[in-house]
Amino acid sequence: MSPEDLKTLILSVAERTPEIGPLEESLKWGEQSFTPAKRNVGSSVRIAPRDNGDVALMFICHTNLVEEFRGLYPDGLVFEGNRAIVLSEGFETDQAGLEHCIALALTYKLRKRQRPA
Repeated sequence: MSPEDLKTLILSVAERTPEIGPLEESLKWGEQSFTPAKRNVGSSVRIAPRDNGDVALMFICHTNLVEEFRGLYPDGLVFEGNRAIVLSEGFETDQAGLEHCIALALTYKLRKRQRPA
C-alpha cells in the first residue's frame, strides 16, 4: 500500500465515521499527519514511508493504541513496538482491521472519556 493509498484510506475512514469529523493535515517530524480538526476527539495518525518500500502508520507512543490493536488483530497486522503498524509488500494486511485501527486512533480521546472509571 502506497502512502497515497493510506492517505485516501485515512480520509475515507474519517468521512465514514461522523464523530471524527474533518481532519487537519500537517507535517510532523517530516511525516504526513492527520488529526481530527475538532479538539479532544482523537489522536494523530502519521504516514511514514520506509527506505525498504514498507510504509508505517505511526501513532503517539504514550497512548495504548498499538497495544489495543495488537490485542484485536494479532495475526492480521504487523506491529513495531508501541508506535506503528507496518505495511509490507509481501504481507496480506487485514484491510478491515487496518480501517478499524485508524478509526480507533482518530476517536481515541472520545473513547478514553467514555470509559467507565
